[in-house]
Amino acid sequence: MAKKAPRRTAERIAEVTLALFNRFGEPNVSTTLISAELNISPGNLYYHFASKDALVNHLFDQYEVSMLALLDAAPDVRDIEDAWFFLHSLFEQVWNHRFLYRDLNNLLSGNRHLETHFHAVLERQTLAFRQMLESLASAGLMAIDPDSIETLSASMSVMVTYWLSYEYVRNPRQALEPASAGLALTRGAQHVLALLTPYMANQDLQTHLQSLSSAYSANETR
Repeated sequence: MAKKAPRRTAERIAEVTLALFNRFGEPNVSTTLISAELNISPGNLYYHFASKDALVNHLFDQYEVSMLALLDAAPDVRDIEDAWFFLHSLFEQVWNHRFLYRDLNNLLSGNRHLETHFHAVLERQTLAFRQMLESLASAGLMAIDPDSIETLSASMSVMVTYWLSYEYVRNPRQALEPASAGLALTRGAQHVLALLTPYMANQDLQTHLQSLSSAYSANETR
């Protein structure tokens, strides 16, 4: 049997750095720590990534590609189940690169690449929510006017962007640990979906949305 080709060093560095950033927060992880975790010299690390900012930018670029690809699916949301799945997938993307959200303001203030590109992702995210709401309204599932769509899409985007910060403040020691992923994702998606409930076209749809959310929550906590 042919041996599996070893992963390239740059890929290993990026993977380990992402895990460390997610676990401890970007400000608390030095290039020395990354090198030690990988059992490579700092020189080898800098050969592939000239600075810690270069690593941050690389990880952000990976996140940006994945997030934008997901957001492109927003117009395809046709029913409540689609909306739930879309939101949960969105929170999964946030969770996979949670270090960005944990230290977002600090990262933006010190990194020009993130300052310009994260703003574009945020705008695209808000647009995606607007497209999703318009699609649900066109399908007769929501009774919502254009002004409310504009306001609601912005509110949903704010909640997605800062939900993990809220979770972290509630429980700094455990909120961003891998074991907490299921509950963090579910609670976030539930609260965003709850913003839609008053705009459902009838009581049956409101009840269906609430029952779907409750059932999913019960499965996650088992």
